[in-house]
Amino acid sequence: MAGVLTWFVLGAVGWTLAEQLLHDRAGHRAKGRTDFSREHLRHHAEREYFTPTAKKVRTAGPVLGAASAAAAAFAGSGGIAFVVGFGTMYAFYEWLHRRLHTHPPVGPVGRALRRHHFFHHFGDPRRNHGVTSAFWDLVFRQYAAPGRIRVPEARAMRWLVDPTTGEVWDAYRDDYQLVCRRGAPDAVEA
Repeated sequence: MAGVLTWFVLGAVGWTLAEQLLHDRAGHRAKGRTDFSREHLRHHAEREYFTPTAKKVRTAGPVLGAASAAAAAFAGSGGIAFVVGFGTMYAFYEWLHRRLHTHPPVGPVGRALRRHHFFHHFGDPRRNHGVTSAFWDLVFRQYAAPGRIRVPEARAMRWLVDPTTGEVWDAYRDDYQLVCRRGAPDAVEA
């Protein structure tokens, strides 16, 4: 049992590396030349856009299925556990990523994850590619300390702004500043 658990954990860690590489290389460096890159850049440009879940399942399902078959042939139950760990972490990533955009932070970890991710969105899209972890950003030297994040008014997350005043909620003022960019494009160059 311990061997299968180890493979599962290795699969989960494997996802965090895949997340980093996909985000950086396939999402940004492809510069819109692939469907994945176009979807990702659209997510950067539009406040509430996420690739539809059905589209993600249509892509991830066959990939994980083929990986399971190959992993089972290579490493038996350990290989399958690796793919299950990888897929589980991918599902967690999808949930976490959406939540970062749609819900306010809870506690210091929630705050840190959002700051890391939104620096990527609004500060420098070449940095901070990790959503579930900053580990690979450090390894690949793509980490940047967020500082105070300047968020274009038109792209501000709904949880960030008091709808009655249009200002950043007091609880987030040390971390975020709204920027009015009238006449300027909303999309951050990626």
